[in-house]
Order: sequence, then C-alpha cells, then structure tokens
Amino acid sequence: MSFRAVLFDWRGTLVTTLDEEAWATEALRRLGRDDDPALLAAGLAKAAERLDAPGVDTDAARHRRTYLEAFDDLGLDGELSEALYAVESDLTLDEFAEDAASTLRELCAAGLRLAVVSDIHVDIRPAFAAAGLDGVVDVFTLSVEHGIQKPDPRMFTRTLRALGVEPEHALVVGDRAERDGAAVDCGIATLLLPPLASPSDRRLHRVLALCRR
Repeated sequence: MSFRAVLFDWRGTLVTTLDEEAWATEALRRLGRDDDPALLAAGLAKAAERLDAPGVDTDAARHRRTYLEAFDDLGLDGELSEALYAVESDLTLDEFAEDAASTLRELCAAGLRLAVVSDIHVDIRPAFAAAGLDGVVDVFTLSVEHGIQKPDPRMFTRTLRALGVEPEHALVVGDRAERDGAAVDCGIATLLLPPLASPSDRRLHRVLALCRR
C-alpha cells in the first residue's frame, strides 16, 4: 500500500444523507400528517445555506438553536420543527454505501490506519458499531468534539497526530472541495468524489486503487 492512513469524510462520502424532500417526508410521516412534503422541502431548501453556515456543527447546542430558529422563521410549528430536527439527527437514516464496509475492512486488513473526519453535531461511532464496523476506524475527529470544523486545517492535523502519520503518507477522501479539499493545504493527498446519491453508488474502488499503488 502506498499510503499509511486514509481519512474519510462521513456524510456524502461513506453514507447518504436525506435530501430536503426525503427529510420532509420522514418528519411528516412520524407525525402522521398528510401535508405536501414538496412544499415543506421547498422551504427547507431556502434555509439550506443558513443551516450549513460556518461553525454550526462545532457545538451541539448551537446546532439545535440554529435549526430551530430557521424552522421558526419558515413559520413551522414547534411539533414539526422538533420532528425535522429529530430526523436530521437520526443516524439510522444515513445509509452506508454498499461498498463502504468492504473498503474499510480491506484497508484495515492491509495495515492502514483509518479515520473519519466529519462536521457533525452528534457522535457517529454507534453507527459504525451497528454496521459491524466497530474497531475498524482508529480515530474519529468530529467537529462537535473539537469545537472547530472543516475547512479548519486542525481537523486534519489533529487527526494525523492521533494516527501517528505524516501528511505525505495520508490520503483524504471527501465529497466537498470547499471543506474536504482544504486538506491539500496541509500537504495531504486528497480524493474528491461526487456526493453519494444512493447506497448503490459504488465509488470507493477508486480509494483502493490509489492505496494499492
């Protein structure tokens, strides 16, 4: 293997994330409401930039406050706002790509150190345990635990330090240039993939190809 470590992004890279209509549909389903999810989804799309603003994922309380305030400004009632927030935070709705487990296990078996570097407001370790991947990932660098988020270079440098690997021996795999691409400035080779649209999208063979060289 040409690398000693691989640092993966979470949502959009290893797992799917709900689009606005699926998010709205699930929240309405949980409440037993028959509102049009497309109308709700349109409002959520308008709030997307605010919900993804810098720093939102650095603190759980700030994340919740930002979301609920945005929902309130959309004119949503408290019950629907809470349902939407619960759906956003439900890790069981983030489905692993079909090739994620096999890729992680192959890299682990080859002796590579593995990390997940994610801008996220909850602990995602239980999702790996539920997928039978407990112990496969060596380091989790989660924004909510460090009080910083990508593209802050410390998300990557702290991860490398925890792994005990130099930048030139690591590979970052992500789906957003403005966030994950910042690893390049830390001297880390970076592979950017299109955001994972479906669990059946098989994209991670590219990671294995790079690591086998």
